Amino acid sequence: MQVFRRHLATVLLATLAVGPASAQEEGAFKQFVRRYLENVLGEGGDPAAPKWIHYPTLAYTPETSWEIGVSSLYVYSANRDISNRLSEVKAFTFYTLENQYGLSLDHALYTDRNRWFFYGRVQGQSFPLFYHGTGREAPAEVQSVVEGQYLQLRERILRETRPSLYVGLELNYQTLNRVRYVDATPEFTTPEVGAAGSNNLGLGLGILYNNIHNAMNPREGISSEWASLNYGSGLGSDFNFTSWIIDNRAYHPVGENSVLATQVYGEFTGGNPPFNMLALMGGQSLMRGYYLGRYRDRNLLAGQIEYRILPFPFSKRIGASVFLAAGQVYGDDHPFSWQQFLPTGGAGGRFLLFPDKDIYTRLDVAFTREGRGYYFSIGEAF
Repeated sequence: MQVFRRHLATVLLATLAVGPASAQEEGAFKQFVRRYLENVLGEGGDPAAPKWIHYPTLAYTPETSWEIGVSSLYVYSANRDISNRLSEVKAFTFYTLENQYGLSLDHALYTDRNRWFFYGRVQGQSFPLFYHGTGREAPAEVQSVVEGQYLQLRERILRETRPSLYVGLELNYQTLNRVRYVDATPEFTTPEVGAAGSNNLGLGLGILYNNIHNAMNPREGISSEWASLNYGSGLGSDFNFTSWIIDNRAYHPVGENSVLATQVYGEFTGGNPPFNMLALMGGQSLMRGYYLGRYRDRNLLAGQIEYRILPFPFSKRIGASVFLAAGQVYGDDHPFSWQQFLPTGGAGGRFLLFPDKDIYTRLDVAFTREGRGYYFSIGEAF
């Protein structure tokens, strides 16, 4: 089944008004809109000042029907010192016509002089998931829709030990409960591990080398993360397993306004992981065009390359990108094979939202063998 997602971001709040009742109300509304847009889109002013934006979203997916949400972004430099790396907080909440709801909060926070780095996500939702099965031979047809209550807390607490080298603790807590399998095909069989839901807490160590100043729009530098997380009954987990994550990214300026970005990502799992904590391929960051979880297995290896023009020479705000990616999942039943990488690729437009912070919005379309996907977001995919 082709899975698609369309976002309509209405930054211009005037589109929410349906005729003010009086000229006075109309004047006040126009002033509000003007001040809002000047704060969001305006150039000049204090480059060290924090920036924020709130905007409604409208989306459609086959598993949720229409989805209405609100997104927020807050960016700043510690102590209003632009020599500090840019910190960000992103929040998103939504409600669908199928009575589903969710809230996510992502953050990447640097303290003064970049000594500490806090990087993670809190996400809770009542949201259906498409389950195709495990392994790279999983059929394109959805085997079942998995409904349940989902909560994730992922946090990294890292300390700079050498210039741009961070070491610290990593934590990942995930729970899936009230699980139901809906609209299952006759061939569907429940997952072998964790079919009724589970609670899992992993603790471990992480090493990160990162000399990138602006994580939302990297133009030059390297980011390399190596992490190991152990889940066990001693920590309160329902299952015993270990995961290793490797995430290497490099950014090379090409000319004055262009960037060549590359990423190699690996996730490897040993032990007895539940089906919802296997390595998942797809999503809006890596392997765009595939639904997140379209393929899942013990291990994932993927890479991507993207060429970004930010902005075009003839424009102060408009840019574009083209990207290619390839990846595969593999495990006990399907060993790694160089011939089994799945390709995806696409292109997108860019609009400079915060000139003082060098942050763009992006609208990407990605194409795969099974269809295409649309993605709207603030900040680059990686």
